[in-house]
Amino acid sequence: MLRFFVGTSNKAGSAVTKHLAVASAVLAFATVSPNVAGAEKTGTPPNARVDIQLSLCSPPEQVESALHLQRRGAPLEVWLFDDPALSLFERGLRFRLRLTKGQAELTVKVANQDCAKLALGLVPSGEGKCEYDIHGTTMAGAVSLSRSLDASATRDLLGGQLPLAEALSATQIHYLRSMVGVWPLPAGVRALGPQQVASYGAKGKPYGVDVSQMPTGAPYVEISRKVPAVDATRLYEALVSELTLAGVTICTDQSSQAGNKLRSLKR
Repeated sequence: MLRFFVGTSNKAGSAVTKHLAVASAVLAFATVSPNVAGAEKTGTPPNARVDIQLSLCSPPEQVESALHLQRRGAPLEVWLFDDPALSLFERGLRFRLRLTKGQAELTVKVANQDCAKLALGLVPSGEGKCEYDIHGTTMAGAVSLSRSLDASATRDLLGGQLPLAEALSATQIHYLRSMVGVWPLPAGVRALGPQQVASYGAKGKPYGVDVSQMPTGAPYVEISRKVPAVDATRLYEALVSELTLAGVTICTDQSSQAGNKLRSLKR
């Protein structure tokens, strides 16, 4: 996943300059393979899908105006799960509960997985997927496994009556045990949130923009699009150029955003 976050900056020119230096390093690395950064090491097939996610550092209202965005549906309520030390996050695990009207989806995302070498049955059709993400100058696969929860289980999970481990599906537990070696889950795992996540799009544009509002009021803005691996470098460059020309500031420190969000939710 290529990630860039939108935020406020009083030194837009300096921020863009720093970002372009980072982008140059990514693109230089990407030229090692005709497919995408890291493809030679992971054996990425040319038809693989790559998730480009850019996190931005301009205020949400500025991004909305600059990219001519329109709201898509009602905001979602999103909860994350971890212990006080964020030990699940440190192991490359993200547990997310996404609530929509009348529905709840519990997802486990596992970073740094080799999609091309997963054994049959580990990611059953209809329960999950493995896609490639680009972070900085490296690319790796990420497995996502999801299950639906009914209203009673959702209420008990958020209220602390149902432990996260008991809310997971057999497929999710099997993957955590056999592929990650994280089972049982550490003590002290609890729900963190909620975030209110609003989604936006622009007419004729292939990307989407999510604005996550933390309980503290802090916003996190992310633009993303999924592309074929063979086009990832070119479309990454194009998206960076479009954002820069629109006056949207791209955060220079992409790697810390997910951790910052979790730490914000802990408060």
